[in-house]
Amino acid sequence: MEQIYQEIKTPFKYGLVMVPNDDQHKMDCPTIFRKGKFWYMTYLIYSGRGYETWLAKSKDLLNWENQGKLMSFGDAGNWDDNQKAGYNALQNTEWGGSYKLGKFDGKYWMSYFGGKEKGYETEPLSIGMAYDSKNPSTVQEWTRLPKPVLTSADADVRWWENRNKLFKSTVIEDKEKLTGHRFVMYYNAVGDSLLNNKKTRWYERIGMAVSDDMVNWKRFQKDPVVHHPVGITGDGVIQKIGLNYVMFYFGAFWQDRKGAFNRFAVSKDLVNWTDWTGENLIESSEKYDELYAHKSFVLKYKGVVYHFYCAVNKQDQRGIAVATSKDLGKSKVDFIGDKKN
Repeated sequence: MEQIYQEIKTPFKYGLVMVPNDDQHKMDCPTIFRKGKFWYMTYLIYSGRGYETWLAKSKDLLNWENQGKLMSFGDAGNWDDNQKAGYNALQNTEWGGSYKLGKFDGKYWMSYFGGKEKGYETEPLSIGMAYDSKNPSTVQEWTRLPKPVLTSADADVRWWENRNKLFKSTVIEDKEKLTGHRFVMYYNAVGDSLLNNKKTRWYERIGMAVSDDMVNWKRFQKDPVVHHPVGITGDGVIQKIGLNYVMFYFGAFWQDRKGAFNRFAVSKDLVNWTDWTGENLIESSEKYDELYAHKSFVLKYKGVVYHFYCAVNKQDQRGIAVATSKDLGKSKVDFIGDKKN
């Protein structure tokens, strides 16, 4: 665990790399992939109505340009009209690898949490699947399956996800079929096994589902695979470092530490995870992330580790920041109305 920590730590905060154009929008949840000579980031924008999924482009992982929307609001009476929070699936998980997106059935895939109600993560929220047959690096509306693939109303719903909110999902290919299935989804959700325990109903935990066709999913095991007694454990993202699978995730409002922060766990088999007990990988330390520093996407390129995360200041402005394993200087990007001197 210590060796992995030394490999993945990023003590140098470069700063913000993407921020909203105004104070009415919030930016969240980066997912980074590579296609050709360029890097791409899918991310979320919250507008007050709900979440939409957007795309940005970069040559160097530090300077990003917005490209446009991939999943937009709808008004057709669908289950996901007002919430579409997407995350690219089937990415090459090799540490320092290609970071390319894989295809299945001739399609690129994206899992997302969706909902029909307006507002900030208004329940019910369920997990859906979208796909694109052409090019994931171009701006276009992705095609969505007509119904969610996992909901809190399913007959096999587990105790830790039974409170109407399923959140971020990460889908990888289990090429060795360690789980007995081709595809694995890690997702976090709100739940509680006690009928009248209001205190713990908002706690989030990370569990698993499996599939062989990306369309039909079933839950794997009764209990979550990464969780803590109090607060949030969520937004797991997978990298394979040597023989180890590393899950980068965020914690918030735990018993032993304040705020929100990024951590990791390690597994040999994708099922049993050993939690890191040392220092946080990312935590609040700068003006732009002094409220929360959380929600990881971590990669290694040309010997440098880049840890992208969601940075939230005390004005509740929300953007995408990055920390690195090598000192690459300081970003000149800042939130609107909060310019550096």
